[in-house]
Amino acid sequence: MSLNKAVFLDRDGTINKEKNYLYKIEDFEFIPGVLKGLKMLQNAGFLLVIITNQSGIGRGFYTECDYFKLMNYMLGELKKNGINIAKSYYCPHLKNASVEKYRIDCECRKPKTGLFVQAIHELDIDIDKSFAIGDKISDLEMCFNTNCRGFLVGNPDGQKKIFELSLDKRSKIEYKASLKEAAEKICSII
Repeated sequence: MSLNKAVFLDRDGTINKEKNYLYKIEDFEFIPGVLKGLKMLQNAGFLLVIITNQSGIGRGFYTECDYFKLMNYMLGELKKNGINIAKSYYCPHLKNASVEKYRIDCECRKPKTGLFVQAIHELDIDIDKSFAIGDKISDLEMCFNTNCRGFLVGNPDGQKKIFELSLDKRSKIEYKASLKEAAEKICSII
């Protein structure tokens, strides 16, 4: 059985515009070029997998129900554009969460890699042929212990943040202005 190649995607600040604790559909906006970039990756044979921290749930700013409403809306908009997300994973936990049931020092909150590992097993992913795209270094932690390559996008201080990493970590991450630019690079090297 052959394994799947995937692109692990952060959500806020990578797919949609970063807005403090986004949960309302009316506040949701795709970042320009994202639809084109996701379509390129899908057409190149990658499974698209979203892995997102959602501490707003643990902080009590919105509920899991609110999160699912927004995600269902986003996934529907992607589907209208011919883009299929293989699976979406989220972490609502926080060590000092206001909502007691989410007050957990879990393995799924990025930069920990629990959700990446879960996705790899559930979706039969070949990590050596996969990539990660996010707007924070913590979105790319999986890259530091595997052959997965990462792209830091949209973060104005991206180049500086990569340079601050140790040399071995720095070699695993590249900066691109947007998900679309990262997708173009990925498609040019596969």
